[in-house]
Amino acid sequence: MVAAAANLVLDQVLAERLASVLERLETLLPRVPKSPDWEGCRAFRWRRQPYGYLQSVSHPHRIRLADLRCIDRQKGVLKLNVHQFLAGRPYNNVLLWGARGTGKSSLIKALLNEYADQGLRLIEVDKHDLLDLPEIVDPLYERPERFLLYCDDLSFEADDPSYKALKAMLDGSISAAPPNVLLCATSNRRHLLPEYMRENQASRLIEGELHHGEAVEEKISLSERFGLWLSFHPFSQDDYLTIVAYWLEQLSGSGGLDEAVREEALRWALQRGSRSGRVAWQFARDWVGRQGL
Repeated sequence: MVAAAANLVLDQVLAERLASVLERLETLLPRVPKSPDWEGCRAFRWRRQPYGYLQSVSHPHRIRLADLRCIDRQKGVLKLNVHQFLAGRPYNNVLLWGARGTGKSSLIKALLNEYADQGLRLIEVDKHDLLDLPEIVDPLYERPERFLLYCDDLSFEADDPSYKALKAMLDGSISAAPPNVLLCATSNRRHLLPEYMRENQASRLIEGELHHGEAVEEKISLSERFGLWLSFHPFSQDDYLTIVAYWLEQLSGSGGLDEAVREEALRWALQRGSRSGRVAWQFARDWVGRQGL
Protein backbone atom coordinates (compact mmCIF):
# COMPACT_ATOMS: atom_id res chain seq x y z
CA MET A 1 0.00 0.00 0.00
CA VAL A 2 2.81 2.37 0.93
CA ALA A 3 4.69 1.48 -2.28
CA ALA A 4 1.62 2.17 -4.38
CA ALA A 5 1.17 5.58 -2.76
CA ALA A 6 4.86 6.39 -3.36
CA ASN A 7 4.55 5.40 -7.01
CA LEU A 8 1.47 7.63 -7.36
CA VAL A 9 3.33 10.60 -5.91
CA LEU A 10 6.28 9.92 -8.23
CA ASP A 11 3.98 9.76 -11.25
CA GLN A 12 2.42 13.10 -10.32
CA VAL A 13 5.86 14.72 -9.98
CA LEU A 14 6.96 13.34 -13.34
CA ALA A 15 3.73 14.51 -14.97
CA GLU A 16 4.19 18.03 -13.57
CA ARG A 17 7.79 18.17 -14.77
CA LEU A 18 6.81 16.88 -18.19
CA ALA A 19 4.07 19.51 -18.48
CA SER A 20 6.60 22.20 -17.49
CA VAL A 21 9.04 21.02 -20.16
CA LEU A 22 6.30 20.99 -22.81
CA GLU A 23 5.29 24.55 -21.91
CA ARG A 24 8.88 25.71 -22.36
CA LEU A 25 9.15 23.93 -25.69
CA GLU A 26 5.96 25.59 -26.92
CA THR A 27 7.49 29.02 -26.35
CA LEU A 28 10.44 28.05 -28.57
CA LEU A 29 8.33 26.73 -31.43
CA PRO A 30 7.31 29.23 -34.16
CA ARG A 31 3.70 30.29 -34.02
CA VAL A 32 1.50 29.30 -36.91
CA PRO A 33 0.65 32.56 -38.73
CA LYS A 34 -2.93 33.56 -39.29
CA SER A 35 -4.40 33.33 -42.76
CA PRO A 36 -4.18 36.59 -44.71
CA ASP A 37 -7.01 39.00 -44.02
CA TRP A 38 -8.22 39.05 -47.60
CA GLU A 39 -11.35 41.02 -46.75
CA GLY A 40 -9.91 43.62 -44.38
CA CYS A 41 -6.50 44.34 -45.95
CA ARG A 42 -5.44 45.34 -49.43
CA ALA A 43 -1.65 45.00 -49.11
CA PHE A 44 0.47 42.03 -48.05
CA ARG A 45 4.13 41.24 -47.55
CA TRP A 46 5.79 37.85 -48.05
CA ARG A 47 7.68 36.68 -44.97
CA ARG A 48 10.06 33.79 -45.31
CA GLN A 49 10.99 33.20 -41.66
CA PRO A 50 10.38 30.92 -39.86
CA TYR A 51 8.42 29.61 -42.84
CA GLY A 52 6.79 31.34 -45.75
CA TYR A 53 3.50 33.19 -45.22
CA LEU A 54 1.70 36.33 -46.35
CA GLN A 55 1.65 39.03 -43.69
CA SER A 56 -1.18 41.55 -43.84
CA VAL A 57 -0.10 45.20 -44.02
CA SER A 58 -2.55 47.23 -41.97
CA HIS A 59 -1.24 50.69 -42.92
CA PRO A 60 -0.07 50.82 -46.56
CA HIS A 61 1.48 53.95 -48.04
CA ARG A 62 -1.31 56.39 -49.01
CA ILE A 63 0.38 58.18 -51.92
CA ARG A 64 -1.93 59.06 -54.82
CA LEU A 65 -1.37 59.05 -58.57
CA ALA A 66 -2.12 62.78 -58.53
CA ASP A 67 0.89 63.29 -56.22
CA LEU A 68 3.32 62.02 -58.86
CA ARG A 69 4.36 64.87 -61.12
CA CYS A 70 6.35 65.09 -64.35
CA ILE A 71 5.94 61.38 -65.19
CA ASP A 72 2.62 61.62 -67.05
CA ARG A 73 3.76 59.40 -69.92
CA GLN A 74 4.74 56.55 -67.59
CA LYS A 75 1.53 56.95 -65.58
CA GLY A 76 -0.61 56.78 -68.69
CA VAL A 77 1.02 53.64 -70.07
CA LEU A 78 0.93 51.81 -66.75
CA LYS A 79 -2.67 52.79 -65.99
CA LEU A 80 -3.79 51.42 -69.36
CA ASN A 81 -2.01 48.12 -68.68
CA VAL A 82 -3.67 47.90 -65.25
CA HIS A 83 -7.08 48.65 -66.77
CA GLN A 84 -6.56 45.70 -69.12
CA PHE A 85 -5.53 43.55 -66.15
CA LEU A 86 -8.55 44.48 -64.05
CA ALA A 87 -10.91 43.93 -66.98
CA GLY A 88 -9.59 40.39 -67.53
CA ARG A 89 -8.03 41.36 -70.86
CA PRO A 90 -4.49 40.44 -71.99
CA TYR A 91 -1.82 42.47 -70.20
CA ASN A 92 1.95 42.54 -69.71
CA ASN A 93 4.24 42.23 -66.70
CA VAL A 94 6.07 45.50 -66.10
CA LEU A 95 9.67 46.54 -65.50
CA LEU A 96 10.12 50.12 -64.31
CA TRP A 97 13.78 51.07 -64.60
CA GLY A 98 15.86 54.22 -64.50
CA ALA A 99 17.16 57.01 -62.29
CA ARG A 100 16.70 56.81 -58.55
CA GLY A 101 14.01 58.88 -56.86
CA THR A 102 11.94 59.43 -60.00
CA GLY A 103 8.74 57.75 -58.79
CA LYS A 104 9.05 54.10 -59.84
CA SER A 105 8.09 52.56 -56.49
CA SER A 106 5.63 55.33 -55.65
CA LEU A 107 3.81 54.69 -58.91
CA ILE A 108 3.18 51.05 -57.97
CA LYS A 109 1.91 51.99 -54.50
CA ALA A 110 -0.29 54.72 -55.95
CA LEU A 111 -1.93 52.18 -58.27
CA LEU A 112 -3.08 50.23 -55.23
CA ASN A 113 -4.73 53.31 -53.73
CA GLU A 114 -6.33 54.16 -57.06
CA TYR A 115 -7.81 50.75 -57.85
CA ALA A 116 -8.23 48.95 -54.51
CA ASP A 117 -12.00 49.44 -54.71
CA GLN A 118 -11.96 47.55 -58.01
CA GLY A 119 -10.38 44.48 -56.40
CA LEU A 120 -6.69 45.31 -56.86
CA ARG A 121 -4.35 44.02 -54.14
CA LEU A 122 -0.59 44.37 -53.64
CA ILE A 123 1.90 41.71 -52.52
CA GLU A 124 5.45 42.89 -51.82
CA VAL A 125 8.23 40.34 -52.25
CA ASP A 126 11.86 40.98 -51.35
CA LYS A 127 14.28 40.08 -54.13
CA HIS A 128 16.00 37.55 -51.84
CA ASP A 129 12.69 35.68 -51.50
CA LEU A 130 12.02 35.23 -55.22
CA LEU A 131 12.92 31.56 -54.88
CA ASP A 132 9.57 31.25 -53.10
CA LEU A 133 7.56 32.52 -56.07
CA PRO A 134 5.80 29.19 -56.72
CA GLU A 135 4.67 29.04 -53.08
CA ILE A 136 3.59 32.69 -53.14
CA VAL A 137 1.38 32.50 -56.21
CA ASP A 138 -0.06 29.01 -55.68
CA PRO A 139 -2.83 30.10 -53.26
CA LEU A 140 -3.74 33.05 -55.50
CA TYR A 141 -5.13 30.98 -58.37
CA GLU A 142 -8.53 30.60 -56.74
CA ARG A 143 -8.83 34.12 -55.32
CA PRO A 144 -11.25 36.59 -56.97
CA GLU A 145 -8.96 39.58 -56.39
CA ARG A 146 -6.35 40.86 -58.86
CA PHE A 147 -2.83 40.96 -57.43
CA LEU A 148 0.12 43.20 -58.20
CA LEU A 149 3.19 41.16 -57.25
CA TYR A 150 5.71 43.87 -56.48
CA CYS A 151 9.50 43.60 -56.14
CA ASP A 152 11.34 46.85 -55.44
CA ASP A 153 14.95 47.69 -56.35
CA LEU A 154 15.39 44.47 -58.28
CA SER A 155 18.91 43.54 -59.35
CA PHE A 156 20.99 40.40 -59.22
CA GLU A 157 24.60 39.41 -58.93
CA ALA A 158 25.99 37.08 -61.55
CA ASP A 159 25.75 33.98 -59.33
CA ASP A 160 22.37 34.79 -57.77
CA PRO A 161 19.96 31.84 -58.24
CA SER A 162 16.88 33.98 -57.61
CA TYR A 163 16.83 35.41 -61.11
CA LYS A 164 16.25 31.96 -62.59
CA ALA A 165 13.14 31.58 -60.45
CA LEU A 166 11.96 34.95 -61.74
CA LYS A 167 12.62 33.93 -65.35
CA ALA A 168 10.55 30.78 -64.87
CA MET A 169 7.71 32.77 -63.34
CA LEU A 170 7.68 35.26 -66.19
CA ASP A 171 7.92 32.82 -69.07
CA GLY A 172 9.47 29.40 -69.03
CA SER A 173 7.98 27.31 -66.24
CA ILE A 174 5.83 24.26 -66.99
CA SER A 175 3.20 25.81 -64.69
CA ALA A 176 1.03 28.57 -66.15
CA ALA A 177 1.23 31.89 -64.34
CA PRO A 178 -1.99 32.86 -62.53
CA PRO A 179 -4.20 35.08 -64.72
CA ASN A 180 -4.93 37.30 -61.71
CA VAL A 181 -1.27 38.17 -60.98
CA LEU A 182 0.62 41.04 -62.60
CA LEU A 183 4.33 41.19 -61.81
CA CYS A 184 5.80 44.68 -61.37
CA ALA A 185 9.51 45.22 -60.67
CA THR A 186 11.52 48.40 -60.21
CA SER A 187 15.24 48.65 -60.84
CA ASN A 188 18.02 51.10 -61.55
CA ARG A 189 19.33 48.61 -64.15
CA ARG A 190 17.54 47.90 -67.39
CA HIS A 191 19.00 44.39 -67.68
CA LEU A 192 18.87 43.68 -63.90
CA LEU A 193 22.31 42.01 -63.90
CA PRO A 194 25.79 43.60 -63.82
CA GLU A 195 27.41 44.00 -67.25
CA TYR A 196 31.15 43.80 -67.81
CA MET A 197 33.40 44.99 -70.63
CA ARG A 198 34.76 41.51 -71.24
CA GLU A 199 31.27 40.25 -72.01
CA ASN A 200 30.76 42.88 -74.72
CA GLN A 201 34.04 41.87 -76.31
CA ALA A 202 32.35 38.62 -77.38
CA SER A 203 29.83 40.56 -79.50
CA ARG A 204 30.22 40.33 -83.29
CA LEU A 205 29.12 42.25 -86.36
CA ILE A 206 27.56 39.98 -88.97
CA GLU A 207 26.50 41.70 -92.19
CA GLY A 208 26.11 44.96 -90.33
CA GLU A 209 24.03 43.46 -87.48
CA LEU A 210 25.26 43.34 -83.89
CA HIS A 211 25.13 39.86 -82.34
CA HIS A 212 25.73 39.75 -78.60
CA GLY A 213 27.82 37.12 -76.88
CA GLU A 214 26.21 34.38 -74.80
CA ALA A 215 26.79 36.15 -71.48
CA VAL A 216 25.09 39.34 -72.67
CA GLU A 217 22.24 37.38 -74.24
CA GLU A 218 21.62 35.62 -70.92
CA LYS A 219 21.32 38.95 -69.11
CA ILE A 220 19.11 40.54 -71.74
CA SER A 221 16.81 37.51 -71.74
CA LEU A 222 15.65 38.23 -68.17
CA SER A 223 14.47 41.79 -68.71
CA GLU A 224 13.08 40.81 -72.11
CA ARG A 225 10.54 38.59 -70.38
CA PHE A 226 8.84 41.70 -69.02
CA GLY A 227 6.42 42.64 -71.78
CA LEU A 228 6.32 46.31 -70.79
CA TRP A 229 9.36 48.48 -70.08
CA LEU A 230 8.96 51.95 -68.62
CA SER A 231 12.06 54.15 -68.42
CA PHE A 232 12.51 56.94 -65.87
CA HIS A 233 15.10 59.62 -66.54
CA PRO A 234 16.56 62.35 -64.27
CA PHE A 235 14.37 65.43 -63.95
CA SER A 236 15.28 68.77 -65.44
CA GLN A 237 15.68 71.76 -63.14
CA ASP A 238 12.24 73.06 -64.12
CA ASP A 239 10.63 69.68 -63.39
CA TYR A 240 12.37 69.53 -60.02
CA LEU A 241 11.11 73.00 -59.06
CA THR A 242 7.61 72.08 -60.24
CA ILE A 243 7.60 69.12 -57.86
CA VAL A 244 8.97 71.27 -55.03
CA ALA A 245 6.15 73.78 -55.54
CA TYR A 246 3.55 70.99 -55.54
CA TRP A 247 4.73 69.50 -52.26
CA LEU A 248 5.04 72.90 -50.59
CA GLU A 249 1.42 73.50 -51.46
CA GLN A 250 0.35 70.07 -50.19
CA LEU A 251 2.25 70.38 -46.91
CA SER A 252 1.63 74.04 -46.08
CA GLY A 253 -1.09 75.30 -48.39
CA SER A 254 1.17 77.98 -49.90
CA GLY A 255 1.61 77.71 -53.66
CA GLY A 256 4.33 79.20 -55.83
CA LEU A 257 8.06 79.68 -55.30
CA ASP A 258 9.60 83.01 -54.43
CA GLU A 259 13.27 83.64 -55.17
CA ALA A 260 14.46 82.71 -51.68
CA VAL A 261 12.69 79.33 -51.66
CA ARG A 262 13.83 78.65 -55.22
CA GLU A 263 17.48 79.23 -54.29
CA GLU A 264 17.16 77.06 -51.18
CA ALA A 265 15.59 74.26 -53.22
CA LEU A 266 18.37 74.36 -55.81
CA ARG A 267 21.03 74.45 -53.12
CA TRP A 268 19.41 71.43 -51.44
CA ALA A 269 19.49 69.49 -54.73
CA LEU A 270 23.12 70.47 -55.32
CA GLN A 271 24.10 69.16 -51.90
CA ARG A 272 22.31 65.88 -52.57
CA GLY A 273 23.72 65.54 -56.08
CA SER A 274 20.29 64.84 -57.53
CA ARG A 275 17.21 66.67 -58.84
CA SER A 276 14.71 63.89 -58.26
CA GLY A 277 11.14 63.79 -57.04
CA ARG A 278 12.32 62.22 -53.81
CA VAL A 279 14.79 65.06 -53.19
CA ALA A 280 12.07 67.62 -53.95
CA TRP A 281 9.73 65.97 -51.44
CA GLN A 282 12.47 65.85 -48.81
CA PHE A 283 13.27 69.55 -49.32
CA ALA A 284 9.60 70.50 -49.01
CA ARG A 285 9.30 68.59 -45.73
CA ASP A 286 12.43 70.23 -44.37
CA TRP A 287 11.39 73.72 -45.46
CA VAL A 288 7.82 73.49 -44.16
CA GLY A 289 9.02 71.93 -40.91
CA ARG A 290 11.56 74.70 -40.28
CA GLN A 291 9.08 77.46 -41.13
CA GLY A 292 6.62 75.94 -38.70
CA LEU A 293 9.08 76.44 -35.86
